[in-house]
Parts: sequence; structure tokens; C-alpha cells
Amino acid sequence: MKIAVTGAFSYSGKYIAKRLLARGEEVITLTNHPNRPDPFNGRVKAYPLDFNEAGMTESLRGADVLVNTYWVRFDKGENTQPRAVENTRKLVHAAKAAGVRRIVHISIANPSAESHLPYYWGKAANEQAILESGLSYAILRPTVLVGGGEDILINNIAFLLRHFPVFFIPGDGSYGIQPVHVEDLADLAVEAVYSREDYIIDAVGPDSYTFKELVQLVGETIGAKRLLISVPPRLALLAAQFISLFVRDVVLTPEEVDGLMANLLVSKEPPRGKIMFRDWLKQNRDLVGARYASELKRHYA
Repeated sequence: MKIAVTGAFSYSGKYIAKRLLARGEEVITLTNHPNRPDPFNGRVKAYPLDFNEAGMTESLRGADVLVNTYWVRFDKGENTQPRAVENTRKLVHAAKAAGVRRIVHISIANPSAESHLPYYWGKAANEQAILESGLSYAILRPTVLVGGGEDILINNIAFLLRHFPVFFIPGDGSYGIQPVHVEDLADLAVEAVYSREDYIIDAVGPDSYTFKELVQLVGETIGAKRLLISVPPRLALLAAQFISLFVRDVVLTPEEVDGLMANLLVSKEPPRGKIMFRDWLKQNRDLVGARYASELKRHYA
């Protein structure tokens, strides 16, 4: 088959494309970072992910399946959640016009059209665009990705633990978090490429924690056990904004705190991932948090 993967030079898309190439498939990518290093040595032809419908239609011509990993974590300039919804609709329309038969879409756990959080209602709107397209589909809903040395949240928790004597926990830290390894997500995505069924599933790992338990585990494993202090969410955000000035990034957003404290980073479905977070953390304890992972540098520099 010929398979298009958005963001094959980025994080999750790279792992998905790698598996498809290993199976002998032809893989192309639509990317808005054409100057990133090519991890596939020219084996994946790159086209613009510029959300020009006519151009994307031509780029997707002949593709059997589109694997979509496109997303916007937070608003910056013209990259807003409403714009991401509009862009996703354009991509879906282009795929249908190009004759793509199936879409495998990476969403997020617990999206909701009724959510007051733009990230979550935006994800729900993206899913609706796929359902309304009439194309065959699989929608995967991960919680928070880890692994590969490119995850943001867990890595930066470890970075802060390595560099500060205390760690502020928003609220009491009793809300849940259920990480999923990027390799597990990639396996589920490739399985979805070859399936003929339409389905929506959560993509989560086999172990879950309260947020406070996860931070404690990270600190103990990397040798940076710190005092954890429960503070009002606004104070935690203020501290994150202060740190953001020094790392020149957006460390944490109000939406992310609200989503975390609302238990949106856990699943009610059985886990489909196989890699234990605890085991992965132990194997990578010298690497996790060794460097800060900048969202702005990765997507906007």
C-alpha cells in the first residue's frame, strides 16, 4: 500500500512510519517542518502540510490510508485550537478528494464537544469531521505519551525534579495519570492501518498512578527525590510561568492543569499498551529529564 503519515519526521509519526517501512509499504509524509532532519534517509517523500486543500489533495493522490498525527498543544499566534479544527477538516476533505480509503487518526483520551477546555472540544470536533467524511476510520485516543527521548510532560517533570529542591503539586495530587509508550501507540496505529473495521479506542498503558504517585516514582527512580508540596492550582501555574521565562517555553497551561485535575489523563477502558511505565522509567533513568524538552523549539523554532 501507499500510506501517508502526517508528521513522519516528528514524534509519534516517526515511529508509525518506521513500522510501515519495515513492512515494505510506500510511505509519504505531509509535514509543516520540512527542514527537520530526515530519519529515513530519503525513503519517505515529504510534501507540505500547509492546509491548502487543492495542494494536499494532489499530495495525497494514490494513497490508500492517511495516518493523521497533526495537533496543536496550545494557542500561539495563528496556531489556535479553532484553527486546528479547521485545518483538520481541510485535511480530511483533501484525503477524500484524493481517493484515500481509510483514516487512522490520533486523538486524545476523553474528548468532549461539551468540554469547556478548547483542547478537548477541539479534539472532539476533529473526530466528528472524520465520522462525517464517510471514509473508513480508526480513531486512537492516547492519554500522555512517553518514550523515545521526545516526550514532553514526563521528561520535564524529571527535569524540574533534577534542578529544583521542591516540586509543586496542583491541588492534592490524587487525580490520575495513565501514560502510554509511543511504541505501543505506534503498534496500535499500524494495526489500525490494516484493519477494515471502523472503531474508536483508548490507547493507554498497563499501569496508572495518581499524579503525586507518578512524581514520587520519577523522583525516586532518577535519584532526585524531592519535597512535594500541594499548592492551589493558580500558584502552581504561577510557578510554571516563572520557570517558563528561564527555559523560554510554555511549561504548563491552565487547560492542562484543568484536564489533569479532572482525571482526563486516565481511561475507563482496558489498557491496550504493553510497556510498563515503571519498567521504562527504570531502564531510562539516566536519560529522562537530563535535558529540558521545549515545545516552542520543537514546533515553532
